Amino acid sequence: MASGGGGGLREPPNEQAVLNIYEAMRSELSQIYSNITDLEMQVSEHSLVINAIQPLDQSRKCFRMIGGVLVERTIREVLPAVQRNKEGLEEVVRKLYETLEKKKKDMTEFEAKYQIRLRKQDDSNKEEGDKKKEGNAQGVLVGAAAASSS
Repeated sequence: MASGGGGGLREPPNEQAVLNIYEAMRSELSQIYSNITDLEMQVSEHSLVINAIQPLDQSRKCFRMIGGVLVERTIREVLPAVQRNKEGLEEVVRKLYETLEKKKKDMTEFEAKYQIRLRKQDDSNKEEGDKKKEGNAQGVLVGAAAASSS
């Protein structure tokens, strides 16, 4: 178990292992970006609700969803809870940004250590264009073959 590698990232045994680790890192970054986007949308929705109910009479009826149940409250009761939730979401977003920066730094170091280079977008677009041309040529050939066999 001593060489089992449970702690941190040790030297991967081969190129495929390096690629797998790198893809996992990229996937994790993507997941963090997705979580940040989702939480920022929730913060925005909380802000809209706060701005909508703040100027209203504090004793006015207000409905709030709690655990899937719609409950009737007053604005006086709901507004502080929505503000606290918004602040909590903002704190989580800040922590996710910190985590994101750390992961990006780790990924950059990993790229430098193993000399990982990403293909340029132009190269992949050119390859896709070539595949499209081949696909179109096949379509023409299939059409011509069908016409000559009839």
